[in-house]
Amino acid sequence: MSSPSWPGCVTDRRALIGGLLAVMLVRPTAATPEALEEAILDFTKGTAPQVGGVVLDIPPLVENGNTVPVSVEVESPMTEAEHVRAIGLFNERNPLPHVLTAKLGPWSGEARIGTRIRLSNTQRLVAVAAMSDGSYRFGEAQVIVTLAACVEG
Repeated sequence: MSSPSWPGCVTDRRALIGGLLAVMLVRPTAATPEALEEAILDFTKGTAPQVGGVVLDIPPLVENGNTVPVSVEVESPMTEAEHVRAIGLFNERNPLPHVLTAKLGPWSGEARIGTRIRLSNTQRLVAVAAMSDGSYRFGEAQVIVTLAACVEG
């Protein structure tokens, strides 16, 4: 029985297996400090964030980088006139520097988020808060990871 010959269809098994193997062997590269800064400036639309008012809570020493608890709290009354619009979390060494963006508003009650993330290596994390007045604030933390995540092979 012959295989169908649709346009763009791979009919040679060796070509198909070789292509799949190539895709599996390609690993994402780690972010760099420059990529971190670029991701932050993309989040802030080019505005340099000011230090302070953002507390990044993460263990300073992590045994396993596969599931690391992290929380971010921003000083804000969370009123209609003055509140946090968004919190962005960024890292220095994972494959992608922008970990997450959480949208907030006065309805949130508190300017606090919490989650678990994977960390590929010892690195710096930065949390940036977008304020309702158009300003940006940030806090950062250094984390030592003894057993890395995000690593294949």
